[in-house]
Amino acid sequence: MSLAPERPRLAVKLLDERLRDVMPRYATDGSAGMDLHALLDAPLTLAPGQCELIRTGLAIHIADPGLAGMILPRSGLGHKHGIVLGNLVGLIDSDYQGELMISTWNRGDAPFTIEPFERLAQYVLVPVVQAELEIVDDFDGSLRGDGQHGTGQRGTGGFGSSGRH
Repeated sequence: MSLAPERPRLAVKLLDERLRDVMPRYATDGSAGMDLHALLDAPLTLAPGQCELIRTGLAIHIADPGLAGMILPRSGLGHKHGIVLGNLVGLIDSDYQGELMISTWNRGDAPFTIEPFERLAQYVLVPVVQAELEIVDDFDGSLRGDGQHGTGQRGTGGFGSSGRH
């Protein structure tokens, strides 16, 4: 039986005391994301095509530059109702200390009402690797599918050049 790795500890600032009862948490031991709730004083109806920035009432400071937060849509809201993120994915840098906001977009064809404190998005912590750029005149040859070195021309055919399937 393997031991679960130690979880990183994140500093969280409550910007609204009403959230104390609906703090982000993992729904199951296997959940990758913590649910984020809509901090609303009253229901908010989004018309088709409408996008609104919705408060979470939370500020989370990751502090570790080897980690970043991602705000992702909830798949059921997206598939069943067309409620997704206006920016598609929210990337939260480790040094960000402001309130988490959810850019919420109704890409569906019917109005949708978001209730106060409804689970609206999810927060996922991901590892980050920062790179250093090195200017070169040419690239080394890349590997072909058979493991042999190719011509190093991958990508010269443009976007989508490797085909559909």
